[in-house]
Amino acid sequence: MKISSAKKLSIRQLFAPALLAIAIMPLAFAAQAHSHGDREGQGPDHERMEERMEERMEERRQEVYERADISAEKQAELNQAHTEHREAMNALREDHRGRVAEILTEEEQEALRSAMQEAHEEYRGKHGKRGYLNNSDENADSE
Repeated sequence: MKISSAKKLSIRQLFAPALLAIAIMPLAFAAQAHSHGDREGQGPDHERMEERMEERMEERRQEVYERADISAEKQAELNQAHTEHREAMNALREDHRGRVAEILTEEEQEALRSAMQEAHEEYRGKHGKRGYLNNSDENADSE
């Protein structure tokens, strides 16, 4: 079964942005974290925001546990697992930031952040916030 070249192009157009996003995701996380700066010294507003976000997430988890009829003991275990996961992810993120800083100069890191921001904006322009391809763009590409 042979697919026409127009169909191949369309498939490439659909998957290329997703593959690019997957490929640069680790760098995007590092750049985003770096663009927010060091957590220390950001002041009480940032700390309060993080606390509120964590409280909201805890409320959502509790609601889900109740809906699923999870016992209090298992809820405590799940909460502990969540805490350990979050701490491990934060440590991994910090390690990655250090590696990026070892590899790239400040100027290169800034250039990478800018390029990633541009790519992100282009992707969002074509796919919207939820990642769906806009029909108007697909129709324009196929003409």
